[in-house]
Amino acid sequence: MTNMPSPKTEFHLPEDPATCFKHCASAMVSEEAIEEMKETRPTFKELKSIERLRREILFRGELPFWRILFFWSGTCLKDISTDVLVWTTVVVYIAIRAFAHTSDYAPEEADVMEKTNISVLGGFLSFFLVLFVNQTNGRFLEMYGFSKACSGRIQDVAGLARTQLPTDLANKLIRHFNAAHISGYVGLNAIGAGSPYSKTYFFNHYNKVHNLLSSYELKLLKHHDMDSGAGTMKELCTWCQEDVVEARKAGHIDSYQETLYHDRILAFRAAMDGMYDYTDQPPHFFYIHFLVLLSALYLPLFAIDNAYAAGWGPEANIGLDILNGIIVLLQCIFVVGLRSLGQKMIDPYGDDCEDLSVILYVEATLEICGIIVNSNQPAPKTAS
Repeated sequence: MTNMPSPKTEFHLPEDPATCFKHCASAMVSEEAIEEMKETRPTFKELKSIERLRREILFRGELPFWRILFFWSGTCLKDISTDVLVWTTVVVYIAIRAFAHTSDYAPEEADVMEKTNISVLGGFLSFFLVLFVNQTNGRFLEMYGFSKACSGRIQDVAGLARTQLPTDLANKLIRHFNAAHISGYVGLNAIGAGSPYSKTYFFNHYNKVHNLLSSYELKLLKHHDMDSGAGTMKELCTWCQEDVVEARKAGHIDSYQETLYHDRILAFRAAMDGMYDYTDQPPHFFYIHFLVLLSALYLPLFAIDNAYAAGWGPEANIGLDILNGIIVLLQCIFVVGLRSLGQKMIDPYGDDCEDLSVILYVEATLEICGIIVNSNQPAPKTAS
């Protein structure tokens, strides 16, 4: 992709070109510096570091169980260890058991607790938590499919353009299409929880390395504000369609071949729209609040129930206390772990190490397009 020529653009210079270039360079440097000062999202180096961790975590599932147990990043342990509800539940259990060891007899509340049935509430909560995780996992896989579909449609168009269009026109179409791909991820910042992929650090990096858009083309798109929505991506898709129309008018392709291009460009745009739609409409807050409320009520009650049932006064036993304490902790891991898992999968385009590998999708697409553009099939041998 790096050898794709940029489109030629005419500029009208004043009588003193040296002065003009000096002022233009100064303006460009200051503008980039201002953008970097305003940008608070991760730099490209930080994004690459997150990406490397994501790829490493993806393949940990194939390791032996004893190695999996000792990982910290990419696990539920971090969320559980910092969750206030977990510590509150544990403290409630410890406080009751400490009082049980100092008491000479069982309080009247112990008899009342024996008549309660906390397991019913636990069964309902387990059902809703598993349902929540199943729904968010479905969303996650759908959005992964959209990302891979975008990459696939770009490769389709690159293959058609390489074999049917002149080099300059093919390169222009592929440049515009890859620029639309990258700008689409940047535009996600305007909806949902935001996106760590910024124009300053993400798009500009790939644009500089692969010469996707010229300075003149960037100026034409500036009014969309790439970080504020899908406008840049939408217009670049239209540019791709205009490139195809230009090829048909020049006689390089017929109307049927033109339709094949348009179908793939529109399929790409539809996949991008799907990503935006899912990001804009996360699971209902009502449902998540319902789960959080049930969890906040259930776990302390579960701790109280187990603490009262473990014996009082002379019947209190340290070994039994520890065993019941482990059961309480396991219940906290189950409830809080499932809730955290579901919440993490709501937004696959964030900066968590469990999110989708956007950099891999972008760079793999650019690399494959480069392979397609630079392919050189040997000439067929002529019969002697």
